[in-house]
Amino acid sequence: MDHSRYCQIEFALHWESCDARHVDRRYFDHLSLWRDYLPGDLAERLDALPSGESLECPIDPDEWVEPHAPDKVQSVHAGQFRREVRPGVIIEPRQGRFYPRNLISGLRGVYAEDRRPLRVLRRTDEQLTVDLNHPLAGRSARLEARVIGWSQARATFGGVSIDIPQQLTGDGPGLQAALPDAETDYYSGDAFARLDAREDRQFYAGPRLTQHIDSLASQRIGELYARALRPGMRVLDLMSSWVSHLPDDMGNLEMTGLGMNAEELQQNPRFASYVVQDLNRQTQLPWSDGEFDAALCTVSVEYLIEPVQVFREVARVLKPGAPFIVTFSDRWFPTKTIQTWTEMHAFERIGLVLDYFHKGQDFDRLGSESLRGLPRPKHDKYADQLRCSDPVFAVWGHRC
Repeated sequence: MDHSRYCQIEFALHWESCDARHVDRRYFDHLSLWRDYLPGDLAERLDALPSGESLECPIDPDEWVEPHAPDKVQSVHAGQFRREVRPGVIIEPRQGRFYPRNLISGLRGVYAEDRRPLRVLRRTDEQLTVDLNHPLAGRSARLEARVIGWSQARATFGGVSIDIPQQLTGDGPGLQAALPDAETDYYSGDAFARLDAREDRQFYAGPRLTQHIDSLASQRIGELYARALRPGMRVLDLMSSWVSHLPDDMGNLEMTGLGMNAEELQQNPRFASYVVQDLNRQTQLPWSDGEFDAALCTVSVEYLIEPVQVFREVARVLKPGAPFIVTFSDRWFPTKTIQTWTEMHAFERIGLVLDYFHKGQDFDRLGSESLRGLPRPKHDKYADQLRCSDPVFAVWGHRC
């Protein structure tokens, strides 16, 4: 490999859980010294790959994460779980949920600052059964690598050594998987409480003609939607606003919007029609069965307080086989977001939305995709504060 060259590359980890297919994409910049971290002859194959081309290879998860070990499933007394993480902030252990290891005292091999995830498999009043295995341990996977661009290394750049397997597996992938033989408890306690309990119509009384994600994240969401949409489709844009995040060249769609503010919806050039409706007051959609070829929900699902009922309604108004795609990021109106959403790791939020699809009952072919690490657009107002573009997380299912 020529270490004098400068590379931009996107790695994608493909894997399956019992309920869905997942793709976790991560962009890397400034790579030159990563030969020793890549499996087999992947480094040499990448070095020969032209810009814009991609390759795939199977990977052995046991080479990337610690192998699954039965002795990492342990039982502890419920009192060993440290519920008060800071003054006034209480966390309850829930079945199927992930928590930092250092919240439980007395675990073998766990140190005070250890924030690697463990999963609560079962809970009783007296005991917790926890799993310290890596969320991807024992799962088969494949790696896709796409070279975005090659150039000569910058004069001031001496090379950065990056552990690619650790970067791809160490911060979230696997947390979205459902328990194989029990339900994850996403709903106990005040899961759907919000800081601002006023009716949403008061919050959305005036138009908010702002972008909730940066332009590159919006573009990538549009590219994801474009993979599922075809000319002539009738598309429902749920919980929408003045922007539908579709590619500019994607015309000939009959778009119907549903949102909270009439002025915002009026300014959306995509809409042939729209409806103003608060789904937190009225979950029933005002359309007949099987009217739409697809449905979208962009950076809004975290505000729903009756999500399962809404997902069932979306299924009702979709034609058989039609996709429902839900996308979100890590920015939202904090006073209107449900409590459980703010307490989760981003990949657990994928698991929560997948659970909405499951409980919606009429969806199959579930999947998820994440994209992180793209450079923030230079013209973005936060470009001097944030290095990376807003992450994109997507979850989808198809009407049975």
